[in-house]
Amino acid sequence: MRWTAPHPDWDGQEGWDREVGCTLFVASETVVLIDPLLPQEGREEFLRWLDGIVGGRPVSVLTTIRWHRRDREALAERYRGDGSRAPNMVPPGVEPRPLKGAGETMFWLPAAAALVPGDRLIGAPPGGLQLCPESWLDEVSVDRRGLAELMRPLLELPIERVLVSHGEPVLRDGRAAVAHALREAGGS
Repeated sequence: MRWTAPHPDWDGQEGWDREVGCTLFVASETVVLIDPLLPQEGREEFLRWLDGIVGGRPVSVLTTIRWHRRDREALAERYRGDGSRAPNMVPPGVEPRPLKGAGETMFWLPAAAALVPGDRLIGAPPGGLQLCPESWLDEVSVDRRGLAELMRPLLELPIERVLVSHGEPVLRDGRAAVAHALREAGGS
């Protein structure tokens, strides 16, 4: 499941939409929140809805890229429970896919055939995907071509959905959309 919320630091100049995507996934006995951002309007109603889904189960709050920590700590505290496990533990049913040198870890959700990227793979009109702009890679050791190469192993996954943070998600034939984005960026 994916929801969007307005990013509090959005100024319209960064090359991304104000609404950013967040992911909720129920993995066996654990509720997983990836890059969660709580809405400012209707926040209490949203939290009641989320409490209903959590229903006392353990919660893992995962982050794809460091600046997506957003509301991670607040939600980890809210759902800490007995404190016997780390709130950022990766539960069974969720596979981290680190992009070494690109500063990001994507998450693969096999049961949903869904890939959850942070900023390195974003939505592209109409209904596709693209690699992030070169300017988003200023603080890492790869350029877009190197990023495309780092992402090539993702094509081994049976990706149906790509739940992006920026832009519209791809809800079918995600592997083809990823392959197209890699080709466009110069990845072989």
